[in-house]
Amino acid sequence: MRSALIYLLAGIGGFVIMALELLGGRVLAPYFGSDIYVWGSIITIFMLSLSLGYLGGGRLSLHAPSLSKFASLFLIAAVLLYPLVYFAEPLMEWVFDRIEDPRYGSLVAASTLFILPTVTLGFISPYSVRLLVETAHRSGEVAGRLYFVSTLGSALGTLMTSFYFVLWFEIDTILTGLAGTLLLLAALGYIGNRAT
Repeated sequence: MRSALIYLLAGIGGFVIMALELLGGRVLAPYFGSDIYVWGSIITIFMLSLSLGYLGGGRLSLHAPSLSKFASLFLIAAVLLYPLVYFAEPLMEWVFDRIEDPRYGSLVAASTLFILPTVTLGFISPYSVRLLVETAHRSGEVAGRLYFVSTLGSALGTLMTSFYFVLWFEIDTILTGLAGTLLLLAALGYIGNRAT
């Protein structure tokens, strides 16, 4: 049950990452458009943030890893993501008024809005590997299975957000739903920690 819970949390974490990245384009579009340099800024910021998160998650996993600490990553990510509901638009206006070039404006805006929650979400994969690996000779198999689940979650997050969520809901509603999902995952992690 513990392993299944970790896989579930990692898979839905991947879902949230890609949903947030796609929403980034919708958040920036009214101010900077949706040209290739805007998407280049968003993708760059997400990739750099995730790389920092992977590094940090690997280091954190060396210090008494636990399901409780894993759950805390989701709680922290929710706390960092939810303010976007209230502050994304004022921040966009502030950046837009000060940086005329949409290439650099979109890069600064994407950095301001998405670095902190995305770095935190990046901690999930390496920390998951550490929680799941029981013996060194199975580490490759465990990592492969985990990345399969996480990437599958990312693919579903991409499809659901681009095909359905943005058509059915306002951006603030989707962001609130993502933050709520992270809180639910944190709660599941804490409950799972008590049960084991």
